[in-house]
Amino acid sequence: IFDGWLGYFPLSLQSGATAGHRGPNEGQRILSRAKRGWVWNQMFVLEEFEGPDPILVGRLHTDLDVGSKNIKYVLAGEGAGTIFSINDKTGDIHAMKRLDREEKAEYTLMAQVINRDTNEPLEPPSEFIIKVQDINDNSPQFIEGPYVASVPEMSQVGTSVTKVTATDADDPVYGNSAKLVYSILEGQPYFSIDPNTATIGIALPGMDREIRDEYMVVIQAKDMGGHMGGLSGTTTVTVRLTDINDNPPKFAKNFYDFVFPEDLGLGKPGGKVKATDKDVGENAKSIYSIIGGNEKGVFEITTDSQTQEGILMIKKPLDFEMQKHFNLTVEATNVRYGPTGPYKDTTTVRIAVEDSDEPPIFTRPTYVLEVHENTAINTVIGVVTARDPDATGSPIRYFIDRHTDLERQFNVNVDDGKITLAKPLDRETDMWHNITVTASEISRAIVAIRVLDINDNAPEFAAEYEPFVCENGKPGQVVEMVSAVDKDDPIQGHYFEYRLVPEMLNNPNFTIKNNGDNSISILTKHDSFRRQKQEMYFLPIIVTDNGNPPMSSTNTLTIRVCRCNKEGTIQSCNLEAYVLPIGLSMGALIAILACIVLLLVIVVLFVTLRRHKNEPLIIKDDEDVRENIIRYDDEGGGEEDTEAFDIATLQNPDGINGYLPRKDIKPDLQFMPRQGQHSGPNGVDVDEFINVRLHEADNDPTAPPYDSIQIYGYEGRGSIAGSLSSLETASSDSDQNYDYLREWGPRFRRLGELYSVGESDKET
Repeated sequence: IFDGWLGYFPLSLQSGATAGHRGPNEGQRILSRAKRGWVWNQMFVLEEFEGPDPILVGRLHTDLDVGSKNIKYVLAGEGAGTIFSINDKTGDIHAMKRLDREEKAEYTLMAQVINRDTNEPLEPPSEFIIKVQDINDNSPQFIEGPYVASVPEMSQVGTSVTKVTATDADDPVYGNSAKLVYSILEGQPYFSIDPNTATIGIALPGMDREIRDEYMVVIQAKDMGGHMGGLSGTTTVTVRLTDINDNPPKFAKNFYDFVFPEDLGLGKPGGKVKATDKDVGENAKSIYSIIGGNEKGVFEITTDSQTQEGILMIKKPLDFEMQKHFNLTVEATNVRYGPTGPYKDTTTVRIAVEDSDEPPIFTRPTYVLEVHENTAINTVIGVVTARDPDATGSPIRYFIDRHTDLERQFNVNVDDGKITLAKPLDRETDMWHNITVTASEISRAIVAIRVLDINDNAPEFAAEYEPFVCENGKPGQVVEMVSAVDKDDPIQGHYFEYRLVPEMLNNPNFTIKNNGDNSISILTKHDSFRRQKQEMYFLPIIVTDNGNPPMSSTNTLTIRVCRCNKEGTIQSCNLEAYVLPIGLSMGALIAILACIVLLLVIVVLFVTLRRHKNEPLIIKDDEDVRENIIRYDDEGGGEEDTEAFDIATLQNPDGINGYLPRKDIKPDLQFMPRQGQHSGPNGVDVDEFINVRLHEADNDPTAPPYDSIQIYGYEGRGSIAGSLSSLETASSDSDQNYDYLREWGPRFRRLGELYSVGESDKET
């Protein structure tokens, strides 16, 4: 309980610890007294809590409070009304919200007693402090983690790697809430850590970077001095081992074999060796040297700083005939010394000299010959000799350099080098003759000459395009896709540029569109193409290649206007425009036409042969009164037999192509001509055919009621049977009788039935 009085106004503040206050300081009292007229500064401690229920902090009480209802307690200051609230009747003070020491460690409040009715103070205000006491509610945090550290490989045990630091937001001066202890969770047995200083060190000797170069260490920091119940936090430390020169260079092979051509130029590389080192960086660099087998100083070796290879070269010319093999001892030495001195390794390099074709060598550089001026022609005046230094010993051929013997005074035998006199000598004219003789080996070579391309061909259209446009086409419709070809073959490939000729840039009918693949599309600009207006359009296009200098050509497209259906298929167009778009060439078109003509010829021949074959069946006897409308030898199958009857015999060959006007009577009314009916040889009913003709004659107002060869089909030339037409009978009261047809035999029985008119027929 906290007691205090302010002058002569007794006021007391009682701790709320008995109301459930937690912590080790329950019941603790802090008293501060002053003389009369001073304010007693009072303080008490309250542990931070999480809530959510309110906690009683303390109670205000005044000696004036003797049960009077006009006493009112008032609380002011930091957190009053928000964090702390007071019961104005009882003076009880409660903490309403979470108290966090890490946010605010203490609050200064002002307590006062006033009259409830008049709000006049009954006592002067009294100040007191509420201090929030820390509890362990914050875990350690590694603010700077995760960490990265490095340490040389092969470091001794205890070598410091790095130091980590964790922080704890709890009160470092109160209790052990902020006392941290460090430990390793992962990374043992390679590393250790000081529990107090958090210094990480090497714990295992002989850590080799070439075996493992990186380690992951997990460090834990725990508060409460590491005791049970404390909070903890972790961080990671990546430890990398740095390289030291602890590995020697090592050649991949004990022996290297190379072949050096005899004519290898001085300073030219002939072979490479390499020694690898497990170390890295400067520790892996080596230099090469020849330590044996190079007594004559023929070879040298250099080091490539980029690839770390040793490059063998020659310092003196090689001579296959003098020495064919060399055995060299090559050493690789580290640039940096290791802990035990320089590291090195050796290997043996075996070099075989390859024979090269060397020019012949004369036995003497200069020959001096003497000859009398009266020496006869073709006399041998001397001989020159050369040898082939190669081991093959190829035959030698000798020649005189005619630039030194313009008058052709001498000759040389190409095989043995004997020099002979070709023309008479005159010492008074020329005392000395200096000639040059050359020697060469016999050798042949095939020379392939490749002609390099230059841009000397202009591009042109890839095909003979014959585009067409439909009359019912739409604007923007693709008329044709055009590509180009070029006989040249540039290395970078072809790229063609298409454009209209300058005078056609504003073409109102067509435009071009680049497809991005060295081709263009020809597009229409409107839909008002009409053949009656213009059947053909010419569109010149300039094609330019990408050569240097560029070449170009002008190619003209001939675009025809055709009539098409709704699907865009041509219905009417000229032959070329119709055929070419579907992929037929002119040669294919000619072949098709030839086939059609051949088929027509075959058909004509077949029809002709058939007519000649059927001619014997026609009755040619003038005394035979039967009509020749039957073209077979048997009686036939009756009315239903339509296969053996040829209706074509009733057709008038003179009028089959149209209507022939009457010759006897000129009709008053015009009757529409009737196209001659082409009756096939099969499937025609004679009865129906006759009835149709009868009906046409009855309804023809220009036809008289007598027979006319212009009205019905032709019955055949030269018939003695007379007319068999029933037109007169059907259209008049004629008593013509055809019963005699029944007497002509069974072949005319059916015909007699057709033309005979019975009683029932007359009535109708």
